[in-house]
Amino acid sequence: MATIYLIRHGQASFGKDNYDQLSPRGWEQGRVLGRWLSGKVRPDAVFGGNMERHRETVEAIASGYGDALPDMQAVSGLNEFDHMQVVERLRPEWADRQRMATDLAAFPKPARAFQQAFEKAMARWVSGDHDNEYTESWEAFRNRVTTALDELIEYADGGDTLVSTSGGPIAVIAQHLLHLSDHKALEMNNVIANTSVSRILYSGARRSLAVFNNYSHLEAEDPALVTFR
Repeated sequence: MATIYLIRHGQASFGKDNYDQLSPRGWEQGRVLGRWLSGKVRPDAVFGGNMERHRETVEAIASGYGDALPDMQAVSGLNEFDHMQVVERLRPEWADRQRMATDLAAFPKPARAFQQAFEKAMARWVSGDHDNEYTESWEAFRNRVTTALDELIEYADGGDTLVSTSGGPIAVIAQHLLHLSDHKALEMNNVIANTSVSRILYSGARRSLAVFNNYSHLEAEDPALVTFR
């Protein structure tokens, strides 16, 4: 059976003007993963969403890998959902990023406060009760991602493949393969670490989730590199 290695992007730049780029820690996470993959995996193809953090993660992996990787082919179906739109539908005032930063700074742990708001916003989106307020509904997002998986497997044609994507698509793919509820998919999304690796084994129509959210490469190098946002 062939393997698809689903990789969540490295840590992005939370709180910066451009979130969609890797932080210095995100670049290091990618290089560590590249070193870990070297000598273990010889991918026949590399795919990713067409977001900046997806592309930069592949660049960081390639830097640590130390050997030529196939050029990344962009697949828009592997992009993350618009997480800030989801948050803003719950907290409209946070469309003003300075207001959001000020509100969060009032908490002892701003990152935790944002996570709590994010989880509430996600539950609202997933409920389907407010679909008309979102550019992309939860159901549409799930359909987009699973369609992209089908197309990727068809294109890979039995080869081992690296895929740089985001936590949302990885959670949806795991949900699809394991036949989980939306609630369980949200729980999975919350624990997917940056540059973690999930493995899908496939042969013809058969697809199995063999590994979920492995980030042992980060723990072995430096536990401080383990991040979830």
